[in-house]
Amino acid sequence: MKNIVITFLLVFLSGTLPLFAQTAAKEELTVPLSDPNKPGTLEVGLVNGSITVVGYSGKEVQIEAMSGAKAGSEGKMKDKPSGEAQSSGMRRITPNTSFELAAEERNNTVKITSNSIMHPVNLTIRVPQKFSLKVSTVNEGAIKVENVNGELEVKNINGPIDLINVSGSAVANTINGDIKVNFRELNATAPMAFSTLNGRIDVTFPTAAKASFKMKSDRGDIFSDFDMDIDKSQPQATRSSQSGMYRVTIENWVYGKINGGGPEIMMKSMQGNIYVRKAGSR
Repeated sequence: MKNIVITFLLVFLSGTLPLFAQTAAKEELTVPLSDPNKPGTLEVGLVNGSITVVGYSGKEVQIEAMSGAKAGSEGKMKDKPSGEAQSSGMRRITPNTSFELAAEERNNTVKITSNSIMHPVNLTIRVPQKFSLKVSTVNEGAIKVENVNGELEVKNINGPIDLINVSGSAVANTINGDIKVNFRELNATAPMAFSTLNGRIDVTFPTAAKASFKMKSDRGDIFSDFDMDIDKSQPQATRSSQSGMYRVTIENWVYGKINGGGPEIMMKSMQGNIYVRKAGSR
């Protein structure tokens, strides 16, 4: 059977709006699935902007896109043409909110692309609850996922990650931001990883969750209200040589198990605390 690809393209030019509406643009797009009765996958990556994904009881992917001036940028001429004088107190009157959004559906996989490298685009996407995600952004935005059950792969560079009431498994990584996760249910066999360079990691697990942890915080502490079985054996040392010199590195990871252990969950932060919480403990 030949594959069917459905592509939606939305181009919004703010120049068609009156002046008072040029600070924000909002458009909506609905993408049907090839087989609404089966789980799907969402893939979306932005250069500038935020992504919010919410699971709902419907069987389509609904996309809401907003583009506009950055917060606090009104009244400023930030992008001054070369050689042109800039006066304080002047307002930009040329359009600055045009954007392009495209969505392609193939075999229940929806790929969303945008020209967010030129203009920040904030996406709010509603997906069926049984959906896997591959979402990422780089600048000027946060990633939030709520009420989704599947394999979640979430990447940010300069912003936080917040996963609320999710099920399945997750791999979440950011550079500058906190990671906060609240699991409703876990995939009993899938390993997971959470890492940030500058921020804390705060993950809540079901009370009966079985997991084995590998945790490290270079400039922070590790906390848990689980009765965690900590491996108290001596830290392992790694020895290496180069040009006749020897180097010994002491591994300072913390290993622990809850409810007898299970799939490995890695948590690593360079500057921030790590919290392993039991559901209902707050």
